[in-house]
Amino acid sequence: MTMQDAISKPAAVATAGHKKARGALGLKSLMAVAVGLVVSQGVMVLMLQGVGIAGAAFIVPLAIAWVLALCYAASFSELSLMIPRAGSLSAYTEVALGHFPAILSVFSGYVVVAMFALSAELLLVNYLLGVLYPAVEGTHYIAFGILGAFTLLNLLGIDVFAKLQNVLAFAMVVALTLLGVSALTGGFAPHQFHAADLAAGFDLGNGAFTLIALAIWGYVGAEFVCPLVGESRRPERNIPRSMYLGLTVIFAVFALYCLGALFYVPQEVLLSAELPHLEYASAAFGGSGTFLLAVAAVTATCSTVNTSLAAVPRMLQGMAEQGQAFPALGWLTSGSRVPWVAVLFTAGVTGLPLLIWGNDPSTVELLLIAAAIAWLIAYIIAHVNVIALRLRYPEAKRPYRSPFYPLPQLLGIAGMAYAIFYASPAPELTRQIFTSAGVVLGLVSVVAVAWIKLVMKKPLFRPEPLDEIAEG
Repeated sequence: MTMQDAISKPAAVATAGHKKARGALGLKSLMAVAVGLVVSQGVMVLMLQGVGIAGAAFIVPLAIAWVLALCYAASFSELSLMIPRAGSLSAYTEVALGHFPAILSVFSGYVVVAMFALSAELLLVNYLLGVLYPAVEGTHYIAFGILGAFTLLNLLGIDVFAKLQNVLAFAMVVALTLLGVSALTGGFAPHQFHAADLAAGFDLGNGAFTLIALAIWGYVGAEFVCPLVGESRRPERNIPRSMYLGLTVIFAVFALYCLGALFYVPQEVLLSAELPHLEYASAAFGGSGTFLLAVAAVTATCSTVNTSLAAVPRMLQGMAEQGQAFPALGWLTSGSRVPWVAVLFTAGVTGLPLLIWGNDPSTVELLLIAAAIAWLIAYIIAHVNVIALRLRYPEAKRPYRSPFYPLPQLLGIAGMAYAIFYASPAPELTRQIFTSAGVVLGLVSVVAVAWIKLVMKKPLFRPEPLDEIAEG
């Protein structure tokens, strides 16, 4: 196949309603996407910082954040099956609210997140492996190696992605579960603290509820199954189930992981250490714990990168097909039908902060929380989309309807707004975090306005008709 053959003609991705949908992804593979994107090394660090602040009481904001995550899963399930397009959030939003919110939602919630969160994830791998294996040369190049390898693998097609993702997600969940269960039972090393100590320190008045924002970061990303709706088997069943089950598995794994840490590591160490998960693994397993942690961390990072390089390019592809982005982002390879320009663009955006910040671990928290703010804005837009479409198209076909409507949407909007307000657990970082997120979102907004007015020549907030988008 020549390059000319590969890029000769953009073709629309098969949607769930099309006969040519490939159906390569079943429930197991979709759950692997949901779990594999959410459970990252950065999240492993942030969860332990939450435990360091609130102790065992962190389980309460962790549970509240799980409920809020189920709310966004309900909204995304309804939207993705009502409008089963590769563009995902952009397609839903242009029908509900118009083109400007559509472009802003995808770039804020996914492209900006790739720039911040994936870069932080790769930076953490570099730093962790450098600490664990200081005698090994070239550990600072590992991040670029991971990014390059998974870029190439995703260019090969969705079948390769699915096989890799199943293995990565399984290895990661097993490693984290082993760590949590072993820590709770004291199977490898005697406990430094006991259940009575944890109960005595259980205090919801110690700022625990302000940690809902931090806890939510432990669940964001399960909706990455939605852009893969055209590649899914029985999407009306498997899309909602994969998110609900995946989020519940994540809650169980993180509950074990966080509570287990308190039996071995003082709260002040969990809060102040640059690599609290390394302190945890070393205390619970001794020398062998470092290897288990290396497996969990590397598989978590690879899983996150793999999922992002599969889902974000398909969002950009859908936007290109609707005229909301450069047409080149919709170009597909003729054989595997991969949006190859969008894959390369996403990889480039991810690698840019690594070139700017290098291996400085102090930037990880800044990058992750700035990404969280952008992501939560996208979730608010998704909830608003459901409400707007229920009002505008009450009789439209909905293969899945959000249960208890509009309670999950109203609760989700309020919860995400609260989380954004309390986004930074460290007051000294608040200004820097909001400045970083604000500058990037401001630039995205300016570019979106210019594109809609000068290129698309359409109003900013006029929704497109549902029948045109659903049939497009």
